[in-house]
Formats: sequence, structure tokens, C-alpha cells
Amino acid sequence: MALYHRFFFMLALTLVASCSGGSGGSGGGTSPIVVSGESTAPAPAVVPTPTPPPTPSVIPPTAISIVIQNENNKTAAQGVSNEWRISGLNYAANHEIEGYASETSINRGESISLFVNTTDPSYTMTIYRIGWYGGLGGRVVAGPIQRQGIVQPAPFHDPVTGLIECNWTDPLVIQVPADPFDSTDWASGVYLVKLLGAGGKQSYIIFVVRDDTRKSDLLFQSSVTTYAAYNGWGGVDLYPEQSEGGKQSYKVSFNRPYRNTERVSIGEGAGDFLDWELHMVRFLEREGVDVTYSTDIDSHLNGQRFLDHRAVIGVGHDEYWTKEMRDAFEVARDKGINLGFFGANTSSWQIRMEPSTQTNQPNRTIVGYKYDAMAFDPLYKTNPILTTSLWRDPPINRPEASLLGSMTDYNSVDLDMIIDNCIDWICAGTGLQKGSVLKGMLGYEVDRIVPSSPSNVVAIASSPYVACTNSSCTTSDLRIANMTYYTAPSGAGVFTTGSMNWNWGLDAYGQYGDRANPTVQQITRNVLNRFTGH
Repeated sequence: MALYHRFFFMLALTLVASCSGGSGGSGGGTSPIVVSGESTAPAPAVVPTPTPPPTPSVIPPTAISIVIQNENNKTAAQGVSNEWRISGLNYAANHEIEGYASETSINRGESISLFVNTTDPSYTMTIYRIGWYGGLGGRVVAGPIQRQGIVQPAPFHDPVTGLIECNWTDPLVIQVPADPFDSTDWASGVYLVKLLGAGGKQSYIIFVVRDDTRKSDLLFQSSVTTYAAYNGWGGVDLYPEQSEGGKQSYKVSFNRPYRNTERVSIGEGAGDFLDWELHMVRFLEREGVDVTYSTDIDSHLNGQRFLDHRAVIGVGHDEYWTKEMRDAFEVARDKGINLGFFGANTSSWQIRMEPSTQTNQPNRTIVGYKYDAMAFDPLYKTNPILTTSLWRDPPINRPEASLLGSMTDYNSVDLDMIIDNCIDWICAGTGLQKGSVLKGMLGYEVDRIVPSSPSNVVAIASSPYVACTNSSCTTSDLRIANMTYYTAPSGAGVFTTGSMNWNWGLDAYGQYGDRANPTVQQITRNVLNRFTGH
């Protein structure tokens, strides 16, 4: 539950009294840390605030596409339903039924294999596209498909790297159509496969359908590498405090079900999607934004596709990037493509991609020798620029703030966001003024302006919070979290909320539905309208 604090109250708190029960750390772990590098530098009291001009783009504005509107206007007779949801009581928490997809995304016209493990004699699979759909949130595109249950073989385990990888059999293969005359036939989007065992337990498989031929105004990047980094299925992930025996894995595989160790929920097999990204998806599709979808694996492989859109956004918790991903975003910005980061702790850790050890399929294994394990990274000495370190630290030395405008500073925050210098077009129609409060919008990870931030960055919000500086929280300091905007020399705009909670303000779905906030929605609408030219 949120702990709501006013600005004047926060300033009056003593540091030690304020930190009781808190914990923090870069990357969502459970242990407090002092973030290394320049993120500990205090934010400037006053940030230069020239109002940026409209941001041009290399892609001319289009007439608003009706693909998303037509898709979301479909009816119950066309499969619209809220039956995609899984109640907590029905979730298969003890591996009664679970699965994974052979790809994180496919293009329309391609096929995908869906692998399932269950102790039940039979089960059904129903595939939903997730959107707004009048508030019901989903539409059946296939199923229910009845299948015979199968207990899959035990996963491969590499005792050296900690890698756990499945090599399951008997998949359901779905061939996705690509009707050139109907872009709503398996429209680009996030798809959830609802698995229902004969015993009543349920879970999800998640994947994205792209539409590589459609140059939509907005491209939504789903943060699947972060899903995988926190995936504790099999007992380990990239975090020692979340792994059995306290020994982190140095490699994690996409070839296993999602069973996340994130703080908000275990994801029900859908990674982090339900915690952060779903709210933005529902908002975008309710607004009728001309949007197509991809994953950060697609950004790794085909970052040049950013140039086919007027804006690219990342949402929620997008912590793990390859060099190719980072390069793609910087190239896009420098060519005039607008960037929006509606979250926090974005691009903190560099990772690498490797093939599956079991099938040799490319880009199915994430490599991340984090913390003290960096010295064990095979490239640490031979090719240090690809070391799986924090982007801001040696040997990489590419602070996230130089792209984002701010960068991660702390986690375990659940407070209010305080408006500082809200550019007129960003806050148009909100009535916000300096000192206005957006309740519950700060957390759980937060970013701040640092010396490597662009010189013209504007602090839209400057929100005080208390950070523990040792594991027992006997010492702490008062810090400032920032929501930021800057205009790149190319004319591209870069907007960063600096807070993951922001997405709960966009839509009333889920356990934090009481935080839906029309003002948050209006700011987001203003930014996206400017970025897409509407």
C-alpha cells in the first residue's frame, strides 16, 4: 500500500527515522546498496528550462491509422472477452501446468511453437490478443484447443554458469496468417496463451506478434530480456539473493516458463507484462494510437526498424540491454526519432545474447556476469567493452543518462511525484503547477539527473525521498528523483518518467487500480501526441 507524503513533510523528516523498513538496490534486488558511479551526485537545484520547440521526425506524420480502432471495436461475437484473466486462486503455483514459446516475437505470416508441461491428463490452450476492447482487455484469436497432457523431461543444468534450459517436445505449432487486406487479422500486439489444466489450474505463455511491413506512428518495445533476468524458474536467476543457495546464474534461457522473482507479482507465466506493460497497452489501444509491437530482442536484431516509426517507447522495467540495443536507440534519436521511456531503471546492465545450448537456436540465452562475477566474464579481458557490467561503470563508460536524460538511483520507493518545471505542452490541460502532487506515482525504482545528463535536460518532476545507504539502514540520505525531457540536436524529443509506478496511473486494471490518474493520462497523451505528430 502506498505511503503518501507531501513535499513539505518529506523535507521535515529526519534521515534515520525516514528509512525504517526500507531497502534498495539497482536492478530490483532485495538488498540495499549505494549505487556506484555518478548517480549519487545531487541533482541540480535549478535545471535550464527553455521550452523545447516541436520535435521533427524523419517520418512524416500520417493520417491516424484505423487498425487499432478497428481491432478494439470488435465484439463478443468476434471473440472479445475478459476470460483471458487468471485469478490468483487458479494460478498453477506448483507447476501443475506451465509453458513457454519458441520465440519472444514473430512477424505476421510466421509460425511459433508453444511447449507445455503438465501433470494433468489433458488441457486446453486459448490464445488472446491483449488490448482495450471496451475495457474487457482481450480477444480470442484461437481456441480453446484441446490437447493431451505430457510431463516434460527435466531441464538441462550447467553447474558452472547456472544455466537452466528446457528442451521440451510435442509443441502446438501456430501458423499466424498475414492477410495483406486485413491488418486486424492477428494484428500486431501482445498475445497471451491461457493454459487450463483438467484439474482447473491455469497459467500463461506470452509472445508478441510484429507487423514489420507497417510503418506505424509508434513502436512499443516489450522488455523481455528483463523478464528473463528475473525468471526464477528452476531456482536461479541473475540475482544471488533470489537464487537457491544464494548463487546467481551467469546465463538465463528463454527456453523455460516465466516464474518471476520481481517484487510486484510472480507474473502467472507472463513475465513482467501484467505488472507494468499491460497498463500502457490498454491506454494506447483505448486512445486509438497507431501502434505496433516488438520486443527488445527485435531491437537487438533489427534496430534499424526504429527508423520506420515516428517514436519508440519502452515501458516499466527495461533494465537489460545489449550493445546492439543501446546503439539502436542512440542512432534513432540522432536521426530524429522521438523516444519515450515510461519506467525507471532502464538500460542499467549490459548483457550479451548467445544461442540455445540445446537447440542452437540464436538469441535464446542471456549472458550476465553481474556484481563480483564480472571478472569471470570470458570477455572481461579480451573484449572489455562487451563486459556484462553496469553501463555507467568501467570498462563500458556509457552512462544511461546520456541517452535517457536521467538514470536509475534507487529502489523500494512508494511515494508521491512532485511537479517541478513542467513544460507547457507536456502539462497542457492538467492544471499542474510547481509543487503539485501526483499521488503514488513515485516508485518502486526511481531515476535522477546526473552530471552525464544532457545539458538541456528539464526536470519535469523533482521528488524527494530517503535512501538507505547501508544494509541495516542505520545511515541514509535525502535524494531527489526526476522525471525528465530534453531535445536532442537532431530535434528528437526524449521523455523519461523516471518511475515505474507511472504506468499504474494509466489504467485501472489490477491490484493498483486505485492509482489510475487522469492527470498522468493527460501528460502521457500530450507526449505521445507530440511525438507522433497528432
